[in-house]
Amino acid sequence: MAQITLGKKVPAFTATAGDGSTVKLSAFKDKLVVLYFYPKDDTSGCTKEACDFRDNMERITASGAVVIGVSPDSTKSHGKFTDKYNLNFLLISDESHELCEAFGVWVEKSMYGRKYMGVERSTFLIGHDGKLLREWRKVSVTGHVEEVLLALGEVQ
Repeated sequence: MAQITLGKKVPAFTATAGDGSTVKLSAFKDKLVVLYFYPKDDTSGCTKEACDFRDNMERITASGAVVIGVSPDSTKSHGKFTDKYNLNFLLISDESHELCEAFGVWVEKSMYGRKYMGVERSTFLIGHDGKLLREWRKVSVTGHVEEVLLALGEVQ
């Protein structure tokens, strides 16, 4: 699959959410989609980011957007994470890394000198027409949701 670039259509995808439902990008044609990729359920940075989206959901939906989180965790893990933190948006499972690879966020990482493959924290804003409007790569959690809200205000 070709790398996704700004201004180009995002490939259609279907995935399973933590609540067991099937999620299709095409189902959100009337909404802006904030698609964010994160490394792992219930870890400190990922929990903070998810809770920031949760706590700002009223402002996000008021701007005509939905939030969908993506990680390689299982749907069962997503369900537990959603319940534990009362998350009010969908988390979809990408255990095959297909979606992560399509967005170029499945990358080689390094920790304590050990190299491994993992998710580079990133967010993508997809327009009503299915085209990529904005992207944030190598996201720093603190202040990120505010950046997304600013972008949502600009594209309305």
